[in-house]
Amino acid sequence: MIVRPKLNWFRMLFVWRGSVLHAVLLPLTVILLLSMAVVWGHQRGITLGLHLNPAPFSLIGVALAIFVSFRNNASYDRYWEARKLWGELLIRARDLARQAVTLPGLPPSHPEVQAVIDLLRVFPYTLKHQLRHTDSAADLQQRLPPELVADILTREYQSVHVLRLLSLRLVAWHREGRLSDILFDSCQRHVDGLSAALGGCERIGTTAIPYAYNVLLHRTVYFYSALLPFGLVDSIGVATPVISVFIAYTFMALDALASELENPFGEEANDLPLAALSLTIERSVMETADAPSLPPPAVPDAFYRLR
Repeated sequence: MIVRPKLNWFRMLFVWRGSVLHAVLLPLTVILLLSMAVVWGHQRGITLGLHLNPAPFSLIGVALAIFVSFRNNASYDRYWEARKLWGELLIRARDLARQAVTLPGLPPSHPEVQAVIDLLRVFPYTLKHQLRHTDSAADLQQRLPPELVADILTREYQSVHVLRLLSLRLVAWHREGRLSDILFDSCQRHVDGLSAALGGCERIGTTAIPYAYNVLLHRTVYFYSALLPFGLVDSIGVATPVISVFIAYTFMALDALASELENPFGEEANDLPLAALSLTIERSVMETADAPSLPPPAVPDAFYRLR
């Protein structure tokens, strides 16, 4: 995710990072060269048999704009739902940590309480690595005992196993009489909430927008942009390259941005900063358990990216 101070209107015109311009620069260059060739040919009477006018492009442009908006709304809806699910993870983890510290009648430094806190700390990291298909070993080794790390690493669904371990600890407290039926049910509901958020993230991560939408929009945008200079050259002449590139940039950039947001758990510039979100959950849980020190908060790198 790009996190940077607000820029004035002039500097905003030249922003590069996070603008998806790098993804469309090559096709925009092709459109520019094609537009210049069309203008050059028009001035010399070379039309290649194409006599177009702006009217059809206006109608097609309106329909294309609606279609592009639909695709972007669908992609942003996935992005926003994913962010809400990670917000739910923070709430549930924080509430369960508070209950683990206060309800069993054990001090926060007690090993059994710390075991629950440690599991809550690693849960978002296991989910992050599951969604990004990366190795979780380093994050687990920093936060858990070696034997527990070895156990979790043998599992295909590590986040689910962490929730299972949390439930086993709550069941043990219930059997020992440290949690009444009502309190046990209250704690278990937070574990269920973590599981529901996990399932929601898995649903988004494993269900793409129908591929036919991507293909149809991509083809339409590029064919429209390639034909646009032929429809504009009769009416605007030498201004055709500028207007054609500007219109093509609008449609191509929206197409590229929708492709980025379609999978909000990736590592592109505009995806969710799962590492920073995981660290926020960890810091909140540790502070609830009166940890003597907290890991430093996440900050954007030199290129304003929060990962």
